[in-house]
Amino acid sequence: MNALPVSQRPFAARESKNAIEEGAAFAPKFGADGLIPAMAVDADSGAPLMLAYMNEESLRQTLEAGQAVYWSRSRNEIWHKGLTSGEFQDVEEILTDCDQDALVLRVRQRGGGCCHTKRATCFYRRVVVDEAAESPTVQLAPSSLVE
Repeated sequence: MNALPVSQRPFAARESKNAIEEGAAFAPKFGADGLIPAMAVDADSGAPLMLAYMNEESLRQTLEAGQAVYWSRSRNEIWHKGLTSGEFQDVEEILTDCDQDALVLRVRQRGGGCCHTKRATCFYRRVVVDEAAESPTVQLAPSSLVE
């Protein structure tokens, strides 16, 4: 058994397309900026809560803490979701896509809401194309996800 904490274990090497797509090793592909997109969804309903990014360190902290830890692109620092707001995300499961360059976190949201606007989800608006107008327009309308 590996006695190293998660934060000190290396992720698997990205050896081959087949190993990445079919193997059991977790080999996340971080972009040129060192980030991987991480979509948080409600563990029960699957509703999207927020899209954020992780770097290698925040992903390791997430795995170790069992709570979502992201990389804040605006503040340029590690961001443990909920540490200051009380709106923690307890991670139930992490999914990765076929080429391991995107993550989905199934979470249990705690606190007043997920979004900094205090809404339950950051996806509180939907894009609507109004083709009935003289010249078609694209506008925003309330999302069906908003309570």
